[in-house]
Amino acid sequence: MMWKLRFALLSFISIGILSNCAAQKNIKKYLRNDAVSFVDSNLNHAYRQYLFFSQNIPDSVFPRSLSKEGNLVPGNSGWWCSGFYPGTLLLLQENFKNDTLKQETKEKLKILEKEKFNTSTHDLGFMMYCSFGNLNRITPDTMFKNTLVQSARSLSTRFSPVTNCIRSWDSENKKEFIVIIDNMMNLELLFYATKATGDSSYYKTAVTHANTTMRHYFRPDHSSYHLVVYDSKTGEIITKKTAQGAHDTSAWARGQAWGLYGYTVMYRETKDKKYLDLANSIADFLLHHPNLPADKIAYWDFNAPGIPEAPRDASTGSLMAAALLELATYNKAYEAKEYTQAATIILSSLSSSQYRSAIGENKGFLIKHGVGHLPSKSEVDVPLTYGDYYYVEALMRYKKLAQGKNLFE
Repeated sequence: MMWKLRFALLSFISIGILSNCAAQKNIKKYLRNDAVSFVDSNLNHAYRQYLFFSQNIPDSVFPRSLSKEGNLVPGNSGWWCSGFYPGTLLLLQENFKNDTLKQETKEKLKILEKEKFNTSTHDLGFMMYCSFGNLNRITPDTMFKNTLVQSARSLSTRFSPVTNCIRSWDSENKKEFIVIIDNMMNLELLFYATKATGDSSYYKTAVTHANTTMRHYFRPDHSSYHLVVYDSKTGEIITKKTAQGAHDTSAWARGQAWGLYGYTVMYRETKDKKYLDLANSIADFLLHHPNLPADKIAYWDFNAPGIPEAPRDASTGSLMAAALLELATYNKAYEAKEYTQAATIILSSLSSSQYRSAIGENKGFLIKHGVGHLPSKSEVDVPLTYGDYYYVEALMRYKKLAQGKNLFE
């Protein structure tokens, strides 16, 4: 039975890939006329900046952000963003096909690998799939596969059949089962584990979590809350909040982008149209919101006080660009054109001096003007490591579309 499940999954995925090839090739006409040279120029800039970056990162730490004084703020391997720096290094190595950054990547992955046993966090998708997932995709290896499967196994321990979702933040109050919209980004790791092992339990956990989130997070305009607190014993909802946003009913920008990206992945992995419909609805909310600036780099919250002087969050822009480029490939011409053109504007904005560091600036971070957690006055108007990662990922996707290639070949 196991081999039959694996065969069915692989056949289903193959059919999906073939059906999207034509759509992806047609998107080329919606890109910049100089798409390949535009991407190559910016990836070259990113590569040079990360060569500089790698020379400024202590061996034992992962770059997190910069302080107000411009000093490096480090994180350890258990920090939720530890996978983004090695992930970005891997993407750049994939594009340039040389070993200049290989030793730095190897050192960081060696430190990170032990987190595959970490059951205290929901962020193993960010930590392990953005790093080891890219490594295994580029250079498949049984050791890397096993690392990813163990990471999925650890993540799965946080799933509750009572709440039907994966716990995000632990709480001292045992009654509280807290789940944040960000958790949608960690489901890709679970889908990989089913494809790698044939064990459908990972797939079922991802789908159950996504369905629960779909029911409880989204408002009529398809904006979402940041978090929902469930009763751990009954599964009932205790409260809904937006902890990192302007207020509980506001649309925290990066949270909306997590949802956009997460449900786009859900459609890729299941081909269930309800996920495509939701991803399209989220995109519609984002792209047609009256508070989205002309350069399409969102304010930190779509309902932020002080607009138009409120801080922008460039990391939201990176996320949106990467997600919209994939989402475009699953849609008909009208949506495909809108999403591709929006991503083009975002990438053009992020690649300008307004948002992108010059070589040697900001210790080596690429993208400026990110906002981590404004209400707690944490990481406001600073570079953020995930802003860099999704910017480079979006550039890589843009290049593949310009070359008429499948995004995931």
